[in-house]
Amino acid sequence: MFFLSRSLISSISPKRLDFFGSRFILFSTSSALSAEKLITHLKENGSDMEKSLKKVKFKLDTACVNEVLQRCSVDKAQMGVRFFIWAGIQPSYRHSSYMYNKACKFLEIRENPQIIYDVIDAYRMENYAVSVKMFKVVLNLCREAKDANLGLWVLRKMKEFDCRPDTTSYNVVIRLFCEKREVDEAMKLMKEMGLIDLYPDMITYISMVKGLCDVGRLEDACSLVKVMKGHDCLPNAVVYSALLDGICRFGSLERAMELLTEMEKESGDTKPNVVTYTSVIQRFCEKGQSMDGLRILDQMRDFGCKPNRITMNVLIKGLCAEGCVEEAYKVIDKVARESVSYDECYSSLVLALWQIEKLEEAELVFRMMLARGLRPDGAASSTVLKRLCLVGRWLDAYCLYEGIEKSGNVSIDTDIYSVLLVGLCQEKYLVEAAKLAKLMVERRVRLQAPYVDDLVKNLKNSGEEELVSHITRINS
Repeated sequence: MFFLSRSLISSISPKRLDFFGSRFILFSTSSALSAEKLITHLKENGSDMEKSLKKVKFKLDTACVNEVLQRCSVDKAQMGVRFFIWAGIQPSYRHSSYMYNKACKFLEIRENPQIIYDVIDAYRMENYAVSVKMFKVVLNLCREAKDANLGLWVLRKMKEFDCRPDTTSYNVVIRLFCEKREVDEAMKLMKEMGLIDLYPDMITYISMVKGLCDVGRLEDACSLVKVMKGHDCLPNAVVYSALLDGICRFGSLERAMELLTEMEKESGDTKPNVVTYTSVIQRFCEKGQSMDGLRILDQMRDFGCKPNRITMNVLIKGLCAEGCVEEAYKVIDKVARESVSYDECYSSLVLALWQIEKLEEAELVFRMMLARGLRPDGAASSTVLKRLCLVGRWLDAYCLYEGIEKSGNVSIDTDIYSVLLVGLCQEKYLVEAAKLAKLMVERRVRLQAPYVDDLVKNLKNSGEEELVSHITRINS
């Protein structure tokens, strides 16, 4: 990153650099000044801070809010929470998910949920008019903290402040209980919605179906999908995908196939997509039924849905793990002509063969790719080169590295350069070592610290002063 930053900076003219730098300083200074003004004001008007904030002129943005939270985190956490809630309802500003994460981190809400109880109690004691929007900010903090019980407490408190919870408010808490695998509590909340004339929406149903499937309650999940249809809330691909995933994990794969076929007959958003098919293929492969995964691939293609790289990676890995390597070659030839490239498919095959310890075959496939002018990806390239270095085949590793260079792919792990350079020098392949060192200088790849001193010392003893100068330049 250091070298990349230098090269980018050097490509910008001094005039432009000054412009960008000045703009950055102005932005940072503006946010810092606003934060400083806010902190001072909050400390002076702690008892009536929300009303008093309207009198202060400042720019409310992410940087400013972040600065205030950071300063409040030391000994003014409750003030920080109240400021965050107030900022979240301002018309000219809206908290991002990033800011909710920062608020939970700075104010330690996960570790100390009591702070939320204290803030709500403080509102009640002050007779402060808390709005639904303010409660939604608090609920989103509970969601970020992943605290279902705290979220339920906040939901119940809304009624005490004459704030009527809406579907969105319930959805936050329902999702939290589903993620906690307490689906009975989530189901109670969904039924409770009907008692106050609220109706579950698509988000409610998605959370519930996924939650029920995660705990293996497939019949309840299927029943809920039927309920959706009865309420004119037609299940979409996300709902069916969650149901399919649950059936694949806890039920019958044959039933999953039936549901997949049913989805194909539907219209609109209910139709299966590449994620749906890939998820089912993955579950089949995990259960050692990769050949059935091939049938799903054919069904997918017949339906007009093209597999992507993830689909192929899952299938190739599954086939190889079951010893069906020939089938993996066949499926690559079949699919690579249509959607996923040979580069991507064969790279996945190299890694899959590696995982089942067919190391020689993995190397042969890799060499075949280079011979055909294909481009192996960074993961496949790094894996093969590391293996050759590990067994001391330094010259072979260097020759393959040259082939990778010619293919146009230089995305390999940076530690390989150091290991390979040391190995070439130790085995006296000094011409190749010099070429590699020169490339490292050009690409500004640093030689790793553990190797530098010994390498330089050995080369000086061998009289290789020119190579030493190359290596010295690498780390300069």
